[in-house]
Amino acid sequence: MATIEQDVINQHQESEFPPVLEITEGASLRLQSMMKERNLEGYGLRVFVSGGGCSGLQYGMTFDNEERFGDTVWNAHGLRIMVDPISARYLTGATISYQQDNMLAGAFKIDNPNAVSSCGCGHSFRTKEQQGTDDDYDGYGNGGGCCSSH
Repeated sequence: MATIEQDVINQHQESEFPPVLEITEGASLRLQSMMKERNLEGYGLRVFVSGGGCSGLQYGMTFDNEERFGDTVWNAHGLRIMVDPISARYLTGATISYQQDNMLAGAFKIDNPNAVSSCGCGHSFRTKEQQGTDDDYDGYGNGGGCCSSH
């Protein structure tokens, strides 16, 4: 009974709030496989943006089993995805894909049309809103993070 009610709530949210971002089928399948390996039944993918990284903002993804107030929640290729309202501002129109370079290595990639610059590792980015707002930003990411050299 509770599952049916939850499905109705999610369907209502889906029609009221369209998906914030796209996820490729390959990325969805890889994430579902990772959750299965870790026995994370009932979990979904939380995609978020936080301050930090070389370019000012950084991407984050985690497995989560709790929807929070204000989240946009939808299903893509069998994967439940959750995005909080603040992160949604920066992720609208983005696409998450999974690229496997060889048999052993693979990586998730986020293609974000809101990013006007990003660091070489692809984990952090800067938006048009941020341009010129940080007086100390020199354009080279010297504030630390994943791409700075020490």
